[in-house]
Amino acid sequence: MERLAKLASTGDMTTTTSAPGHPHAHPRLKDVTRAVARRSFCTLATASATNRPHVAGVLYVVEETTLYVSTMCTSRKARNIAENPRVFVCIPVRRLPVGPPSSVQFAATADILAASDGEILRLVDNGVLKAITGHGELELVDGCFLRIRPDRRLHTYGLSLSLRQLIRDPLSAGGAVDLG
Repeated sequence: MERLAKLASTGDMTTTTSAPGHPHAHPRLKDVTRAVARRSFCTLATASATNRPHVAGVLYVVEETTLYVSTMCTSRKARNIAENPRVFVCIPVRRLPVGPPSSVQFAATADILAASDGEILRLVDNGVLKAITGHGELELVDGCFLRIRPDRRLHTYGLSLSLRQLIRDPLSAGGAVDLG
């Protein structure tokens, strides 16, 4: 840390990037959406109307490209979304028990749906929300659901690269795909 502070204070600190022509990650949309669909945990970042940030780990289910999260109407994340619907999601994608995890991250718009909302009832009837409603969430008096719709671009880290490539050149591990 002292060395970093000294480099920064003397102006000797530089940012490195890959050499021109060096390959970056080029994930395919189907691989990214499959990685999201195969997971169930993400971190959800929200901010209040006064820009006070909050990050929480949440369980989710996905239908097509929309994530659904069960929570309480009085939770900080729901209160923040009521004030400011812009959120950010980061989904860790562990491929092996060792080495750095890959990830998918994206900006999104979230809204709050009551448990009695027609969309929620349809998803419950079709079994889509089973993984996040199996512990009595539908009976909670203060329960609600967050519907999280990603913006057009999904950013990735490490997807489409072998673990060897990721470890050898982590600066080139970033990629992105656009939703249809």
